[in-house]
Amino acid sequence: MDWTHLLLYILPPILGGIIGYFTNDIAIKMLFRPYRAIYILGRRIPFTPGLIPHNQERLAQNISDTIMGSLLTPDELQKLARRLLETERVEGGILWLLQLAIEQIQGDKNQKSAKVVAGILRDLLGESLPRLLKVLARQENFLEAQINQIFDKVLLEFQLSEEQATRMADWLLQVVLPPDVLRQVIVDFLTDRTIQIIDESFREKTSGTYWVVANLFGLRNTLTRLRTFCLDEKEATNERLQELIQVLQMRDRLKKILQNLSLQNLPIGTVRQLRKTTRESVREYLQTSGSDLIEGLTASADWENIAVLLLNRLSQSPVVTSSLVVVSQELALILDKYLERDLEVIVAQIIPILSIDKVIVERVKSTSPADLEAAIEGIVKNELQAIVALGGILGVVVGLFQTVFLLITQR
Repeated sequence: MDWTHLLLYILPPILGGIIGYFTNDIAIKMLFRPYRAIYILGRRIPFTPGLIPHNQERLAQNISDTIMGSLLTPDELQKLARRLLETERVEGGILWLLQLAIEQIQGDKNQKSAKVVAGILRDLLGESLPRLLKVLARQENFLEAQINQIFDKVLLEFQLSEEQATRMADWLLQVVLPPDVLRQVIVDFLTDRTIQIIDESFREKTSGTYWVVANLFGLRNTLTRLRTFCLDEKEATNERLQELIQVLQMRDRLKKILQNLSLQNLPIGTVRQLRKTTRESVREYLQTSGSDLIEGLTASADWENIAVLLLNRLSQSPVVTSSLVVVSQELALILDKYLERDLEVIVAQIIPILSIDKVIVERVKSTSPADLEAAIEGIVKNELQAIVALGGILGVVVGLFQTVFLLITQR
């Protein structure tokens, strides 16, 4: 057998393998290339651009339909949401947000948070509270228990100490009733009419030795001379009154009286009536003037400074820090109950809002053919290479069949 006959039997498998290998490779390449249409003499050459670039929009829609119909179904999205929104994860997220809010308040140099809180306090205490107080004060039992408690715990048990009684007695004798004031009180009291009444009463109601003195001498001249003395001799009168206060020990007497002054010494009926009167007086005052009082107090308050102090105290309070965990747990449980009841409805509302199908379509359409080819080859590179290799193997097999056929026909 010469070389010509040998090549006749060897070449079919070799050529078949080469043709099969490169034919599949070219076919796979033609799925993506050329990336753009090629025109000759104004006519588009067939199979340009490649199959995938030519049908990229339809491919994007098919991919979107496949993903939304098989992968991201409402049931799968609900399962995904339940895994993402487990109570522990939600609790951790809420705790992180609360801690972040505290840190934001601490580092707020522009005092934005303080201005917001100041506005809330101003509206709550300056506007809402007076209106609410005016409405509540119309109720018969408004603050009844609180006022009674204050009366029983504070007013009823209130009693001046020795030092307080001393200071009060000194104040009464030096400021309220000094000698000059007492002198003026005596002058104002001893009018002609008052002197006449005292003298007549003294004459009518005395007996024995006092009756003789009253009818022979009377009190008219004595009281008149006393009034004249107080008017003409002011300094001397003040000195005599001061001496009288000291001789009578008025300071010690007042001190003792003030120390013994207590509501507990009053009769029970009087105390009950006083407590009722106190309660009604407070309620009546709140009805008529309570709102004006609160508005006046709040109008003069520096709410921004109060808000800054309040926020600083709360942000540094260990109670607030320790309560963040409890608050996050409670909020997580509330959210879990809400999601357990309405998760299906929420997911059904979220899917149209997210427009996942449109996002997939737009993403695929906006991807360049080269990037799309690289992405697909990155996913199924081994599978595509296997198809090319399979084409070569099939070509060799076909070539072997041809060689066998030639051998059979020559015999």
